[in-house]
Amino acid sequence: LFIFFSAFNRKTGEPPLINGWIPYLGKALIFRKDAYKFLLDQQKKFGDIFTVHIAGRYITFIMDPFQYVYVIRNSKQLEFHEFANKMASKTFDYPALSKGKFPELKENLHRIYQYLQGKPLDIISDHMMKNLQDIFEWKCSQATDWETEKMYKFCCSVMFEASFVTLYGRVPAADGHKVISEIRDKFIKFDASFPYLAANIPIELLGATKKVRKELIHHFLLQNMTKWLGGSKVVQARQDIFEKYELLGDYDKAAHHFAFLWASVGNTIPATFWAMYYLLRHPEALAAVRDEIDHLLQSTGQKRGPTYNIHLTREQLDNLVYLESALNESLRMCSSSMNIRISQEDFVLKLEGNQEVVLRKGDWIALYPQILHMDPEVYEDPKEYKFDRYIENGKKKTTFYKAGRKLKYFLMPFGSGISMCPGRFLAMNEMKMFLFILLSHFDVELAENKAVRLDNSRMGLGILLPDVDIAFRYKLRS
Repeated sequence: LFIFFSAFNRKTGEPPLINGWIPYLGKALIFRKDAYKFLLDQQKKFGDIFTVHIAGRYITFIMDPFQYVYVIRNSKQLEFHEFANKMASKTFDYPALSKGKFPELKENLHRIYQYLQGKPLDIISDHMMKNLQDIFEWKCSQATDWETEKMYKFCCSVMFEASFVTLYGRVPAADGHKVISEIRDKFIKFDASFPYLAANIPIELLGATKKVRKELIHHFLLQNMTKWLGGSKVVQARQDIFEKYELLGDYDKAAHHFAFLWASVGNTIPATFWAMYYLLRHPEALAAVRDEIDHLLQSTGQKRGPTYNIHLTREQLDNLVYLESALNESLRMCSSSMNIRISQEDFVLKLEGNQEVVLRKGDWIALYPQILHMDPEVYEDPKEYKFDRYIENGKKKTTFYKAGRKLKYFLMPFGSGISMCPGRFLAMNEMKMFLFILLSHFDVELAENKAVRLDNSRMGLGILLPDVDIAFRYKLRS
């Protein structure tokens, strides 16, 4: 009765409403359990556009990938940044970026992302490559015989430290590795609560999370950061901007730096795990990627092994088509981001085929690319890992079709339009470099035969984590 009663209140042109029978919660519980299955079921019943009541929000889902472009191009009426800023300020404990209190702070911070593109990207990527090699050498140079570790823990350890040192600089203390390990351990504890914070659950209900967050933020106070050596231009530029705002306290600035660290590694670590896991599960993929890496080293006269410094240009990294395809395929399978926009006014969204969607001010619009990534019309056998899916005639494949029509958007692990991750180029480079060093220096294999599945607790928030860790072993290649 509740469903039908609510449906009567719909205006002409508004999509069908799926309300649920629990006041306020609506369909939140079933959505959180398995958003992918829930949305597919609703699509079968209601078509490509419908509204779902989820925890007090009315979210209109656009399921047809050919309509994505109409949502993405309407960035004036369908805004993202205000929503993202509110969520981030609450999650990471800094004051909301209000224009009155902090004029142009949001715009100034956004401008800094130029340091993650073009020539500045080459510089930061070079530093990342050197730091990765140093960490691999420190961690693994003794591995003359087989060493066994847990894979997620390994990826987390290497990627966290390499990213931290590249962005924020080295901790000069004799126990620098130990200090970063302590920060990493706290980070993992905080990160476990991230889905709850993103779902607006008060931090006071999340055990030790508030205490852990405060300790993490304290690491980024200016008196600590000034001791770190060789930080990146992007972090230095952020520091310079924060200094211009007297109303930003020391703790607030530190909270911003911590948020930037989370943005840098929160999704890259699990994405690196899945890329490595799928390669090790598929020997033909591992062989093809390793051959490509060995060929590049031979053709550039570089030697492999922990004692040699490998240098890769952006062009060389981009030309590793098998490595990039394998990485894209794992991203296709493990990413679950929800691209959200919020209607800034009562507004009619015009779509292809003379379709119109009536939206109210404050309504949420969502694209859910996982549906596209797992569409058998776009990707044959979508549940299977095919490492060369993004290669055609030895070159990168960028044309994918649905219903005989070419898709503009076919792979969306980094969001879309105004909400696209500004660090995506650096993230891709980091993951490629990690795999490059791992496979050029070491023989690697799984040490236990068990299936690792996606943990759905982060559905809609980026890269899904594995439900269990798995042991692997490695030794220096002869």
